[in-house]
Amino acid sequence: MKTLLAATLAVATLAAPGLSRAATYELDPAHTSASFSVRHLMVTNVRGEFGKVVGTVEYDEKEPTKAKVEATIDVSSITTRDEKRDNHLKSPDFFDAAKYPNITFKSKKVEKSAKGLRVVGDFTIRGVTKEVVLDVEGPTKEIKDPWGNAKVGAAATTKINRQDYGVKWNKSLDGGGVVVGDEVAIHVDVEMLKKPAAEAKH
Repeated sequence: MKTLLAATLAVATLAAPGLSRAATYELDPAHTSASFSVRHLMVTNVRGEFGKVVGTVEYDEKEPTKAKVEATIDVSSITTRDEKRDNHLKSPDFFDAAKYPNITFKSKKVEKSAKGLRVVGDFTIRGVTKEVVLDVEGPTKEIKDPWGNAKVGAAATTKINRQDYGVKWNKSLDGGGVVVGDEVAIHVDVEMLKKPAAEAKH
């Protein structure tokens, strides 16, 4: 019995480092943003940004495909440099921020790619969830900032059809076409702060 117990403890001790190698990072809201671009009047692109993005990433550079990502975007933080347009985007015609205050992403699978990673996950807007693929450039090597904090950065892109999420408002143009395009290009820049191991466990 003692021999079996000792063997079990030995195996657990050897396995523990492998189970805990992934570090937990928090997205730094001050240095993280989600921007988008959509066709306007069939002639140009309008760009906007969500300034409040929070979330966590579990990541081990030796086993990147085991990474886990969760992020939440505050819809009320949207800005397109036009207050009237921003208020319209927050209205039920578009994001309906009062009823659906957040946009969320939760990863399901991670694969290696030529530039970094492909992160497959559930993307939710207006209570509608669809699977999307984020093409990730990075993550970078971990660095120390001037205050001793461990940081990692990455950039991700994807495209969605806003109609799939119930964001349907539009108007037809006299000469053909519509005011707002359906395809939305999304670009996310993230800076992640490594949490202390003891804090990450909690």
